[in-house]
Amino acid sequence: MSYPVSKAPGEQPVRLRLSFRGLTAIIGLKEPCAEVNIMTARTSRYTSAIIVLVCAGTSLVRAQQGSIAGPLSGFAFDNSTRVLRPIRGIPGASLLGDPIPFGFDLVSASVSPSLDSVLAVGAPSGMHLFRLNNGTPVERTVEGLAVAQRVVFSPSGTAAVLYANGSLQVLKGLPDAPVIAATIPLGPGRTAQFSPAVLSRPKRGTRRLTDEPLAISDDGGYLLVVSGGAIRVIGTAGDNRKLMDAAAGAWAAFAPGNHDAAVLDAAAGLVLFSDVAGASIERVLAGPDSRMASPVGVAFSPDGQKLFVASAGARAVAAFDIASGGRTLVACDCTPTGLVQMGGLFRLNEIGAEPLWLLDARTGEPRMIFVPARGPDL
Repeated sequence: MSYPVSKAPGEQPVRLRLSFRGLTAIIGLKEPCAEVNIMTARTSRYTSAIIVLVCAGTSLVRAQQGSIAGPLSGFAFDNSTRVLRPIRGIPGASLLGDPIPFGFDLVSASVSPSLDSVLAVGAPSGMHLFRLNNGTPVERTVEGLAVAQRVVFSPSGTAAVLYANGSLQVLKGLPDAPVIAATIPLGPGRTAQFSPAVLSRPKRGTRRLTDEPLAISDDGGYLLVVSGGAIRVIGTAGDNRKLMDAAAGAWAAFAPGNHDAAVLDAAAGLVLFSDVAGASIERVLAGPDSRMASPVGVAFSPDGQKLFVASAGARAVAAFDIASGGRTLVACDCTPTGLVQMGGLFRLNEIGAEPLWLLDARTGEPRMIFVPARGPDL
């Protein structure tokens, strides 16, 4: 069914193709909102959500036709095309934008939770650090950056740890005064070299290696690492001690702005620690159960008042109130593959044929929102 789209004389309407779970729609837009021209569509419970999103995103589409402009919700690396795409628009009314220009071919890119810096591996140029200003990259030179197999940012994005070449490299002062603060060797037998060519090979599953970093504090002073059947606290000043027993599949996170931390382990459940750099006072927030099965990420909310556990098995995110211990299960029409912080949002999956799903943690009650997959015309 087709409906004409009104437009002013000489003005070309914006045409947008959206595809989502079997529904394909070509929509004509005219500011300030839209009259809908659905040329081919199948009945779907998501139709109204898409139309509302497009209406709110009209000015965003016009901005994409020219220079980059408008609000920014986050970023996602597109593994199929090896580009970093911005998520343009306000949460709940966002679209995937055109690739961020870096001036070289990307192998991988990791963006800080504060959305103001990105660590990118180029082929064959190696590791680069960029300052991001509303999606515009400006390179910051840091001598000696290792080509990292894994990058972990601190909760507020002020520090990062790079896992590479048998060592952990700590980067502090992000985004404007970056400096390599420490390089921590992992010991004999762990000297595998990583290169852009190696990192560009297809990934086989999501299994992490022993001694990969799980978390780094905002001040860059402490790391949490799984090693030898335990979570260890490693300080850049040289201290290294066991925090708790944990299996190789454990997850950990620091709270923003301090040294409080959380560990999720299959046997121990979800455990909070107050000041892992000092007394390490322990509190079990929840025992192991099916609502946290096959976890793919743990993170604190930006205000440190909630703790989130993304579960592939439950197809949901468990949101814990740290003060009361109460839990809310936020279901997702997806199988989460991660929990990537983007300001007050957390991305749960990667770019593909399905929508991107985001946990909106900016309000008292977390909610799921989605970003439509890019259609073939976009």
